[in-house]
Parts: sequence; C-alpha cells; structure tokens
Amino acid sequence: MLNITRLFFFVFAALTAAGGVMGFVKANSKASLIAGVISGLLLAASGWLMPTRATAGCVMGLVVSLLLLGRFLPAYLKKGAMMPAVPMIILSVAGIALTITGLIRR
Repeated sequence: MLNITRLFFFVFAALTAAGGVMGFVKANSKASLIAGVISGLLLAASGWLMPTRATAGCVMGLVVSLLLLGRFLPAYLKKGAMMPAVPMIILSVAGIALTITGLIRR
C-alpha cells in the first residue's frame, strides 16, 4: 500500500506544482506559483522519504494534503469556482485516504 501512496505523492506533487505555474501564467499570481511549487516539493519529498522513513513521509504528505484541502474546500464553498478547487479537493482527499490506509496497514 505504501508503494501506491508513494507513487500518488509524486503525481500529486507534479500536478500541484504545475497548477501553481498555471496560476502564475494565467493570473500573474506569484502566490500561486510559490505555494504550488513549495507544496509540490513537500509532496515529492514525502514520496522520496517513504522507502526509508515511511512514517515521516506519510505524516508530511498527510499534513500537506490537509493544508491543501483546508485551502481549497472553503474557497470552493465560498466562490463555487470549479477550477482549481475541485481537482485539488479530490487529490487532497485521495492523499489523506491513501496515507491513513498506508499507515494502518504498515
């Protein structure tokens, strides 16, 4: 299960960083760029840690997933804008579920 979680964190990292770059390109938002790249790097680090320090990698990935969910869910509920909130909410919930499942099955 941890291998699936690790792979997911790498995909989540790439999509998060790409979303930050896209936010910068479309809206000239430096905050999107910085937050997206930092979140992506943290998620990639989580995946990278998993083979040797599974608990640390899972906890880091869980915290980043929770923070991203905490950022995008209220924004979606307030504004109702589908992009980028809905994909990020789905990815965050999947990250939380995979991490918890991986930690339990360890």
